[in-house]
Amino acid sequence: MKVTRGPAKIKLRAPWEIDLLRKANAIVAEVLLTLKEKIVPGITAWDLNRIAEEIALKRGARPAFKGYRGYPFSLCVSVNEEIVHGLPLKEKVLKEGDIVSFDFGTIYEGYYGDAALTVAVGEVSEEAQRLMEVTEKALYKAIEKARVGNRVGDISAAVQNYVEKKGFNVIRDFVGHGIGESLHEPPEVPNFGRRGKGPRLMAGMVIAIEPMVVTGSYEVEILPDGWTAITKDRGLAAHYEHSVVITPKGPEILSKI
Repeated sequence: MKVTRGPAKIKLRAPWEIDLLRKANAIVAEVLLTLKEKIVPGITAWDLNRIAEEIALKRGARPAFKGYRGYPFSLCVSVNEEIVHGLPLKEKVLKEGDIVSFDFGTIYEGYYGDAALTVAVGEVSEEAQRLMEVTEKALYKAIEKARVGNRVGDISAAVQNYVEKKGFNVIRDFVGHGIGESLHEPPEVPNFGRRGKGPRLMAGMVIAIEPMVVTGSYEVEILPDGWTAITKDRGLAAHYEHSVVITPKGPEILSKI
């Protein structure tokens, strides 16, 4: 989600709504697991987009991204220095040594699912492998802070502190978000910030937490296609995301694979 500013009301979801969100996110998880299993050198991003769309439709859901703000595809496929919103084009052929991030969403009976992960294509560099591991670990450190009584800033600080301690940087132009009857709802969930700041977390809140981590500078450039966000210094990028509901007993990952 692109950073925006301004006050907005945060919705708390009823149990029946959370059940629909579970179903929407279960389909997302199935898609991402399938894509991960399909990754081999030579496969095209276009092929992966088709597979993702077919699974969603077969499960009675609609791809959430297709047509959203004009986005022309169902899946985002971001390779190496591409951070997010990479277009799944026929000419984007995955090769040995690439890292590729998949971001996918669904709409199921009016409720949204959204998640992302980064995978290796064959053998990758030690730096790339470490980047993926740190980004995924940062996601789970953030989820651990998604508890009643904490604040959004506790989630943000958990990501930033861990990532920077490991020698990487977090992207600041794009943030996590609330999710429910819309793909992007309040509150914004940045991957940087201070503990104790931001909206208070309450039971029934559903948020998409999505660290985007880079090996170099966090500065972003948008390609001429108007969608693909890349690192300005062409450093590698990784992206992991889960949709999470905050419950009285702690966070529940709705999109767990």
